Amino acid sequence: MIGNKPAKSTSILILGLGGVGYYLAKRLVHEGYAITAIEADSNLLSHADGNIDARLILGNAMSIECWQEVGAEKMDYLIAVTNNDAVNMMSCLIGDKFGIPRKIARVRSMDFGGEDSLFNVQDLKIDLIIHPEELAAQEIFRLIKLRAGNDIIAVAKGQIQAMATRIHEDSPLVHRTLKDISKEYRDFPFRIVAIARGITTMIPSGDDELLPQDQAFFMASNENLTRLMGLTGVEPQTRHRVMIVGGGNVGSRLAELLGKTVGVRLIEKNEKHAQQLSYSLKNAEVLNGDGSDSDVLVEAGLLDMDTFITATGENETNIMSCVLAKHLMTSKTNNLSEKQRKCIALVNKEDYMVLASSMGSDIALNKKILASNQILKFIRRGELLSVAHLHGFDAEMVEIVAAKGSPITRKPLAKLDPFYNGKIMIGGIYRDEIWQIAVGETQIQKDERAIVVCMSQHLKDVQKLFLA
Repeated sequence: MIGNKPAKSTSILILGLGGVGYYLAKRLVHEGYAITAIEADSNLLSHADGNIDARLILGNAMSIECWQEVGAEKMDYLIAVTNNDAVNMMSCLIGDKFGIPRKIARVRSMDFGGEDSLFNVQDLKIDLIIHPEELAAQEIFRLIKLRAGNDIIAVAKGQIQAMATRIHEDSPLVHRTLKDISKEYRDFPFRIVAIARGITTMIPSGDDELLPQDQAFFMASNENLTRLMGLTGVEPQTRHRVMIVGGGNVGSRLAELLGKTVGVRLIEKNEKHAQQLSYSLKNAEVLNGDGSDSDVLVEAGLLDMDTFITATGENETNIMSCVLAKHLMTSKTNNLSEKQRKCIALVNKEDYMVLASSMGSDIALNKKILASNQILKFIRRGELLSVAHLHGFDAEMVEIVAAKGSPITRKPLAKLDPFYNGKIMIGGIYRDEIWQIAVGETQIQKDERAIVVCMSQHLKDVQKLFLA
């Protein structure tokens, strides 16, 4: 749980500021950790220097002199996330020699770190090994198996569910304020904790209004999930067919995971690679073609699909193919409604996440964020009960305990300091040994646990609100 702020003596050494490293450094600095980063690319270092309040060193991760310069022997954590697997693994061995107690490495190859691998994590002196492509494939697999592509996150030991869905023109909630919605649906409490609109994420207040095409994140108790799905038009499906564009590490692994229980059709642009995949993927149909071409998609059977996934290595292709697929799937006459069809895009640039969600992707996933969240969970083990990044939203969900005398315990939620409007939303509390949805009249007591949704940059404000 978030308790006291991280001790100032908690020092983290990050190797590599491209992608995962930059995103992690920014997040950890916001939470008060002392960050030192080594980066060989002067351009990446200059960019980070203007955006991150950390100690930044231009140098080579394989230079022992560089390690000595940063005082590696005083570090509590090593996070090796350069673009080179071998460097990351070797860095953990070096870090072990310097006495760094906890070491984390990003490794793309699945040949290392497993229990049956030639070199397991014990051999490599790694406490946590991160496989970004595997994380992305597993997360999409989870979403599809759970609710046919709707983003649903179980929190509070499964007693509360957080669900993201698009608001359609015919929704009973559209063009209504959150205040009016909560008054009408008092028989089963739920909370709208975040809204993605255009390229912006909002933590809404009671006066904010839901608009068509908003991507909204709801929170409800487990027993009310079915009623919430009915209200928002989310329809469970008995059958499922999936089309994947892109046969790289994520696409091919996802086809392998889904193939035994779900009908999978994979489109790969490279003819030679498509032929290789057709032999290796026994339970998926592999086609050679351009997944950004409308004729190819229609001929491949897009109109009969329930979920469309783009997993190429190009952000623009993934986003625009989802826009195209959504248009084709909703404009052509067939047996499935727009609400039943889902588009999931793999987006490798954080700035495009909310854009992708607003343009047609029901869910946008980012490998860097998935990898970073795994690392953050490991580092925060003594401070957080749980943490999750909301896909397609620039927002976090954390579980925190209210300290005696803290600001959150002094007033009902509806009367909190206006400073927190648009920054923080209390979704649920643990009271009388059960989790329940928080409403405006709720007043949190000392030692009660709460689920809080906040903008990514406002985790410190959550601490101020809940700590004495």
